[in-house]
Amino acid sequence: MLSDDIRAYLLPQAFNAAVRAGWEIMEVYKNRDNYHITVKSDSTPVTLADRVAHEKIKQSLGQTRIPILSEEGREMLYDERRNWELFWLVDPLDGTVEFIKGNNEFTVNIALMADRVCVCAVVYVPYLQKAYIASQQIGSYLLTDIAPDPNAAYSYDDICARKCRLPLKEREHSGYRIAVSRSHQTIETEQYIDAVKQTHSDVEIIEQGSSYKFCLLAEGAIDYYPRTTHTYEWDTAAAELILSEAGGYTRSLPDRTPLLYNKEDLHNPWFECGR
Repeated sequence: MLSDDIRAYLLPQAFNAAVRAGWEIMEVYKNRDNYHITVKSDSTPVTLADRVAHEKIKQSLGQTRIPILSEEGREMLYDERRNWELFWLVDPLDGTVEFIKGNNEFTVNIALMADRVCVCAVVYVPYLQKAYIASQQIGSYLLTDIAPDPNAAYSYDDICARKCRLPLKEREHSGYRIAVSRSHQTIETEQYIDAVKQTHSDVEIIEQGSSYKFCLLAEGAIDYYPRTTHTYEWDTAAAELILSEAGGYTRSLPDRTPLLYNKEDLHNPWFECGR
């Protein structure tokens, strides 16, 4: 758990880095003919937005002198990072496929990891101008009308003055809502949904992209999210804390154990989230 002084210093660093990266992403998003799409070794796409957002976050968080493990810097050797007690785990643009499709469901994920556990998190949704923050044992919060800004300089007091505790009462709903990945669905996902339907007759399926699904769970707008395709640690770390501090859970499938971080293999197992 972070001390109040350390949290007051590091949370704004992560928050401002995410908002600055969001501005870089939206500048690329406006010019669909200039995405410079390439394919990585794992067959996933990467765009100019991924690269410029990574550089902005690296520049912004560099002053903390805390090492950074980022999707766009994953050549980091395990022997170099295995003993890190404190590090940033970053996805500069989560939902690259959704970004390319132009459906607005992409996020910036920044997690502060201490002893392989996320203790402070920011997930920023630049198109929607929504920011989600959480700190271990302190709670999870939503900030709205946070416009992308290349020079974002929010103070800790600024952030605290604008935050709203999650979950949100206005997100209460009837029925049972299940989120699924818009671009990554499998037969196994359908099987988990079918199991839920055995106990809930009023299931509604909602397609969403990126870590925003975790955030909708934290808000209270969604009830369950199963994932049975590959993800990486940077896809889940920040969003998992935001969900857990709002009263939800994330656990691996099929054994339903906690997700582990800073493993030699950075892939996550299948998992499910709920509240």
